[in-house]
Amino acid sequence: MELLADLLVAWPALFFLGMGLLALARPGQVVDRFGTTVDSLDGRNEVRSVYGGFGVAVAFLLAWSIFTDGRGELWIPSVIAVLTFGMAVGRLVSLPFDRTRGSAIVWRYTVLELAMAASLFASHTLR
Repeated sequence: MELLADLLVAWPALFFLGMGLLALARPGQVVDRFGTTVDSLDGRNEVRSVYGGFGVAVAFLLAWSIFTDGRGELWIPSVIAVLTFGMAVGRLVSLPFDRTRGSAIVWRYTVLELAMAASLFASHTLR
């Protein structure tokens, strides 16, 4: 069960790490899939901060919870699950405000975020 719990935490950690590293190296590539550009220095700084630094920090926390065998760190995946769930809810709340059904990329990320939240919550129950 411990291995399964670790795997349920590892794949979101790898996603956040990949997103974070990409945002740090090439901030435009993170947001261009949503039809957004970052043409200013401040815009690239914002993407590097929020997607880059945050993503790498989240990956670090999730890895920490795996490599410490969950001793005292069970809260980490649960907190990240709530944050990830909040991202999905934010996308869903945006739909009626923008009077849209959402693009394919919005729905893909909504499903991805809900899957990561569920995975992280499930890992907690297996420890």
